Amino acid sequence: MTTGLPSQTQVIELLGDEFARAGYEIEDVVIDARTRPPRITVVADGDKSLDLDTIAILSRSASTLLDGMDGMDGIEDRYVLEVSSPGVDRPLTSAKHFRRARARKVDVVLSDGSRLTGRVGETHDDAVALVVREGRDYRLRDIPLADIAKAVVQVEFSPPAQAELDLASRPDRKERR
Repeated sequence: MTTGLPSQTQVIELLGDEFARAGYEIEDVVIDARTRPPRITVVADGDKSLDLDTIAILSRSASTLLDGMDGMDGIEDRYVLEVSSPGVDRPLTSAKHFRRARARKVDVVLSDGSRLTGRVGETHDDAVALVVREGRDYRLRDIPLADIAKAVVQVEFSPPAQAELDLASRPDRKERR
């Protein structure tokens, strides 16, 4: 039985350029034909925050493009389109994820099994600088991306120390591991 809905690949090909012009890339598309009405979820991410106004603009343009797609005749009133950003619990898996999480606090599990918590600083293609606490002070620690087994942004309920933020936003990388 055909649902009349586009495939994940078709949605990405159709919407990719539109999202890129707005400064975002499509991270994932989930099509759930089991729900009534069926749901098409487009997860987008970019270097700038995906705010509600931008989500509304992207949703309108995505809806127009999807409704005009071949094979969507008569189905446009029978699906729900959702455009969203990745959840805060999404693992950071690439340099761009760390770059976008700059100044956020993360829990990191290294490939040797050790764990650390730090604030994301400058990110390069092969390493990320984390602001870590040492006693009463903070220091930058370069962590090769290849050594990170898992990293997840922490939800914070109080503002970080200014010294920690200052180090996270520092462009130079004088202090090493």
